[in-house]
Amino acid sequence: MCVRDEGKGPVPNGNPDPYRLLSFIMAKINHETDSGIEIEPIYGPEKLKGWDPDQKLGSPGDAPFTRGIYKDMYRSRLWTMRQYAGFGTAASTNERFKFLLKAGQTGLSCAFDLPTQMGFDSDHPRAEGEVGKVGVAIDSIEDMKLLFKDIPLDTVTTSMTINSTAAILLLLYQLVAEENGVSPTELRGTVQNDILKEYVARGTYIYPPRPSMRLITDTFSYCHVNLPNWNTISISGYHIREAGSTAVQEIAFTIANGIAYVQAAIDAGLAVDDFAPRLSFFWNAHNNLFEEVGKYRASRRIWAKVMSERFGAKDKRSLLLRFHTQTGGSTLTAQQPEINIVRVAIQALAAVMGGTQSLHTNGFDEALGLPTTKAAKIALRTQQIVGYESGVVDTPDPLGGSYFVEAMTDRIEELAWEYLEKIDAMGGAVDAIESGFMQDEIEQSAYSYAKAVDAREKVIVGVNEFIDEALESPEVFPIDPALQSHQVASVRSLRERRDGDAVAYALADLEKCALEGGNLLYPMKEALRRRATLGEVSDTLRNIFGIYQPRG
Repeated sequence: MCVRDEGKGPVPNGNPDPYRLLSFIMAKINHETDSGIEIEPIYGPEKLKGWDPDQKLGSPGDAPFTRGIYKDMYRSRLWTMRQYAGFGTAASTNERFKFLLKAGQTGLSCAFDLPTQMGFDSDHPRAEGEVGKVGVAIDSIEDMKLLFKDIPLDTVTTSMTINSTAAILLLLYQLVAEENGVSPTELRGTVQNDILKEYVARGTYIYPPRPSMRLITDTFSYCHVNLPNWNTISISGYHIREAGSTAVQEIAFTIANGIAYVQAAIDAGLAVDDFAPRLSFFWNAHNNLFEEVGKYRASRRIWAKVMSERFGAKDKRSLLLRFHTQTGGSTLTAQQPEINIVRVAIQALAAVMGGTQSLHTNGFDEALGLPTTKAAKIALRTQQIVGYESGVVDTPDPLGGSYFVEAMTDRIEELAWEYLEKIDAMGGAVDAIESGFMQDEIEQSAYSYAKAVDAREKVIVGVNEFIDEALESPEVFPIDPALQSHQVASVRSLRERRDGDAVAYALADLEKCALEGGNLLYPMKEALRRRATLGEVSDTLRNIFGIYQPRG
């Protein structure tokens, strides 16, 4: 295999002249971001002609929040270091939680397996082969009790990456806390609960969009009364980016979904300032450091304008775009996996310089499987080095005022507004999703990116340049083959031990509420308290709402 140095003949990969090879590579690279924003050779004052810093920047903690949502940012408190974890049984994930907390993690983040995400119990035929594989299996309150055994729910904050069954998992968490004597008002954390991006990017939906939106607004209302310190949704661009979107599409489509959630809640009779302060966002972090920083800054500015001008929010907290960041899973390579540590460090740096409120850093081996204990610790230590050794936390928005960064932020905002106006003209995010608009745009972006990598216009170290021919055999996280049978036995034992009539009555109340109206979370909580399973609650709603069938 060889590359060709135009005018000088082929440059063999095996033993190239390094200077000729680097010159060849640089000549092929397009100097533009993944969003197609061209990077000019130099940026000076002329790039910000007529630019008003009071209007565009303000001070940290003040509108339009370009420079961050808090006055001191990390000078007074670092972001929450919230490593994503979940695999196998509740007991095994509980051990990982305790390991991470002991290593210095400051918040929990839980991954659930596909059957749990899709509303199937572990003994359902469609759960075969998936139990505990990409997250922890949770069938009932008994599993949730094991998951958080000996963890102080009144002091720890917990994020749960769950969408279609978000209300169920949130209620199970509340029930476990109550059984341990913890008041609901003491519970702090976030439930992802962002169903719209599932139709766009991931596919772990159950019901059609409109009844799914009812579940979300019911959660807003329920938490306002019962869980006042809980973040009721994490409006997620992360998975949109993982599906192949650009940075601009990530924030534009996600904010469009956020607008849809706010409007749905208002239409359901909620006052904007009663629920908006508990909304949060979830962004990706990729390798182009300056585009990512500009993306975070632009997103805060857009959301503040949307909430103040479009929805008339008066509470300052309603204008704040608070966000969690996860480093890019799709940027990790199976080739030379240890160099992913460098990618993750760059992405973590971008998130922090962009003003994130919490952060997950991926393990270097996650292109191969679940992160090993070693990889998980290195990922956490990466955050700690950025926080305690890099110096980037000493002042809010350390890149603010850079000609390049301000021009990048403005351009990202401009392009995002173009998308938002187009989606508004379609009738909003739900209509844009049902028509396939967002899905098609993401698919086209993913295809363009793949073509650029294949043409080596974008260099991926270890993949299309600087390749090691020697095969590596890194440690891979082991999956217990007996896991599924153990979980199946557990859920069947629960059904035999519980009061079946009490469960049936509670599920009938849930069905009645789904048909006649009312907040679904109240009868749902009672069914779960009586030991109804996640699958049984989901099936009750499936029978009323139906299941979503994507176009085509």
